[in-house]
Amino acid sequence: MNTILIRHLYLFVLLLSALPAVSQTDPGKKNKISLFDGIIAAGYVDKGAYVNCTGPSVKFTRKPLTLMLGLLPGLRIKEDKIAAGAPKNSVVTPSLGFGLTLSIGHLVVQTPFYYTSKTSSQDGKWNPGVGLGYRF
Repeated sequence: MNTILIRHLYLFVLLLSALPAVSQTDPGKKNKISLFDGIIAAGYVDKGAYVNCTGPSVKFTRKPLTLMLGLLPGLRIKEDKIAAGAPKNSVVTPSLGFGLTLSIGHLVVQTPFYYTSKTSSQDGKWNPGVGLGYRF
């Protein structure tokens, strides 16, 4: 009985928080509700490629420019150069980088930094990259 009440209360609070707040808006303006707002980018880093989207960041905006410094979750695409028969990593791996993202209208220029882990033959290091993307 108690868990049913808690579930209903949770659902009620969730629905209330999803409703748009219109009490602070100008009645003459139409409200625009955005279901998705984000950036997707692709580029080159460390003799491979990446595809990512922007994560949590600090954003500075002066229309039409937006500069963001933050985390960049995504996928790195890189094939290992190893001896025949030796075990190797997957070509596509999840990754988390950080860097600057500059948005001019819908065009995005990104300079990410990704960390490559230490291996038996190389030390770990940070690798800079460059990429282009689209802002939704």
